[in-house]
Amino acid sequence: MDETEGRSARKRNAIMAAATELFLQNGYQGTSMDQVAARAAVSKQTVYKNFADKERLFSEIVRGVADNSDRIVELLGEPLRAGITSRADLEAALTEVARRYLDAVLRPNVLQLRRLVIAEADRFPGLARDYYERGPERGITVLASALEHYATRGLLRFDDARLAAAHLAYLALAIPQDKALFCPGENPGAAAREHIARSAVRVFLAAYG
Repeated sequence: MDETEGRSARKRNAIMAAATELFLQNGYQGTSMDQVAARAAVSKQTVYKNFADKERLFSEIVRGVADNSDRIVELLGEPLRAGITSRADLEAALTEVARRYLDAVLRPNVLQLRRLVIAEADRFPGLARDYYERGPERGITVLASALEHYATRGLLRFDDARLAAAHLAYLALAIPQDKALFCPGENPGAAAREHIARSAVRVFLAAYG
C-alpha cells in the first residue's frame, strides 16, 4: 500500500469511527453527513467520495459490526468442544456458555447498536435481517450444533436442537437483556450474571438433561 492509499484508508476508517459514534449517540435521523465530516476531521466531499450517501454509510457500519461478530459467535461454542464425559462436566461447560452470552450481549456498545438496528428495521429491513442472521441466529446455530453432539452421547435429550439451543440462550439472556435495552446502564454485575448463568443451566438441564 503506497502513501496515498494509506492516507485514504485512514480517512475512511476515521469516517467510519466518527459515524459509528454519532449514529449510536444520536440515531440515524439525528445524524448528518456534515456532523460526520466534522467529527472525522475531513471534508464533506471526502465523506461522499467514500460513501455515496448516509444510507450507504449506515449500512456499511452495521454490516461491518456483523462481520466482527463471527469471532464472538465462535467463542460461544468453545466451552462445549472440550473433553466432556459427565453431566457435571457438561453443566460446567454450559454455565460458561451462558456467561459468555451474557458478557457478549450486555456490552454497552452491542446494546446501543441493537437498539439502533431495531429502531431502523422498517427503514432498512434487509440490513436488520442481515444483522439478525449473522449475529443472534448464527449464535443459536453454532450452539445447536454443539448440543447435538452431546445428545448423540446420551448426555442430553431433545427433538429439536435449535429450539433447545434457543431455550438455553434466552434462559440466560431474556431478563437482563430486556431490561438493559429499555434501561441503559442497568446491567447486572459479575455476581448477578453468575447467578443468572447458573440458574439458566439448572433449568435447561431439568428439561433436557
